[in-house]
Amino acid sequence: MSQSPTPEDLDELSVVEAELDTRWPETKIEPSLTRINALLDLLGSPQRNYPAIHIAGTNGKTSVTRMIDALLTALHRRTGRITSPHLQLATERISIDGQPVSPRTYVDTYRELEPYITMVDDSSIASGGPRMSKFEVLTAMAYAAFAEAPVDVAVVETGMGGRWDATNVIDATVAVITPIAMDHADYLGDTLTAIAGEKAGIIKKGDAEALVPVDPVTIIAQQASPEVMDVLLRATVDAETIVARQNSEFAVLESKTAVGGQLLRLQGLGGEYPEVFLPLHGAHQASNAVVALAAVEAFFGAGADRQLDAEAIAAGFASVSSPGRLERVRSAPTVYLDAAHNPHGAQALARALTDEFDFRRIVGVIGVLGDKDVEGVLEALEPVFDGVVLTNNGSPRALDTDSLADIAHRVFGEERVRVEPFLPDAVEAAIAWAEEADDGSPVAGAGVVITGSVVTAGAARTLFGKDPA
Repeated sequence: MSQSPTPEDLDELSVVEAELDTRWPETKIEPSLTRINALLDLLGSPQRNYPAIHIAGTNGKTSVTRMIDALLTALHRRTGRITSPHLQLATERISIDGQPVSPRTYVDTYRELEPYITMVDDSSIASGGPRMSKFEVLTAMAYAAFAEAPVDVAVVETGMGGRWDATNVIDATVAVITPIAMDHADYLGDTLTAIAGEKAGIIKKGDAEALVPVDPVTIIAQQASPEVMDVLLRATVDAETIVARQNSEFAVLESKTAVGGQLLRLQGLGGEYPEVFLPLHGAHQASNAVVALAAVEAFFGAGADRQLDAEAIAAGFASVSSPGRLERVRSAPTVYLDAAHNPHGAQALARALTDEFDFRRIVGVIGVLGDKDVEGVLEALEPVFDGVVLTNNGSPRALDTDSLADIAHRVFGEERVRVEPFLPDAVEAAIAWAEEADDGSPVAGAGVVITGSVVTAGAARTLFGKDPA
């Protein structure tokens, strides 16, 4: 999987992606698991060949998923990982042994499933329904690839929601709920409690008929409101799962800024884990770390009388990467990129920049999608950005720069806003702006942050020559 793909493999990948893009996108869902279940039944139910940890929430899902993957690997388990959306290349969505599958594997897996996908499409259309969505097909591809590998455990991030998410055909031994905030209101509900109800759909009863019955565990991150926590706890009661909550059964005891990240002292379900280096910035990543730790402890049955190997846990966290999450891609001036795309994510980014960095000037490069709370994102970033360069990330869903500028002028004022529709031009303009004082002299300690969307972060990674990860 580490070999460079051939041009032929990349060409075939482009063909497959073009075929998949004729299907419903991830932003369009139908409340049904009928099609994904039908396909997996035809494939022999590959998702039942391995235990799973299932992650839902609004923010932090991908980081928590990658941390869980790293910890399981450090504890000598072979992992399969699903994350979405991807930053640069579709193969990132399906990882085995901590690495994206090769374009060749991705293409071959799709072609092997294609006849069965067509059967499900035809059956659904005959009954008046839609073809399978792109996300449903990708989910089936991942579950099939994991069974083929085979993996010891699947670490599965939901796409959108939970209850009707295509990934929710697994019976995970551990369900994880990360912080819930407003996002995808058109599909998930226009209140936090409604969204929480949808996310809580991954919390399910254990299989009483299993050969070796396992008591399922639900890990819940700190939530914005008691009402959200109440919805989640009610779901655990209904499903009769064991529950562990951040700042109750597990917690971040201490966090110190360190070179390249932070040094943590974590209280897990099985005791204290001191001196844990996490090569990621921000209090939100420290919280993600302890949630991931608790999930892995729950998976192995750790508790008050059993702690996981502290050295392995430290090694796992030290190996963590989370591309597109306050990721440095250049020095002098320092350029970071971050996938924050809603107000909650933007607030976490702003706190990290304030708490852990000492820039004399920060200029933001911002490209957003039109279906997001753009004003909320800009308002969260306004206190930390000295100026912003607005751009277009190239997505068909991107908000045009004229409309974005209208909003940005209200939030930042016209003097702090510039517009460069082409992303490379926007980055170049931001670097020049960050380094130049009002009197034309150079500014030391300047920084640039490219943000506003997962798509923007992915395009910036490609621009700076970063490989998909």
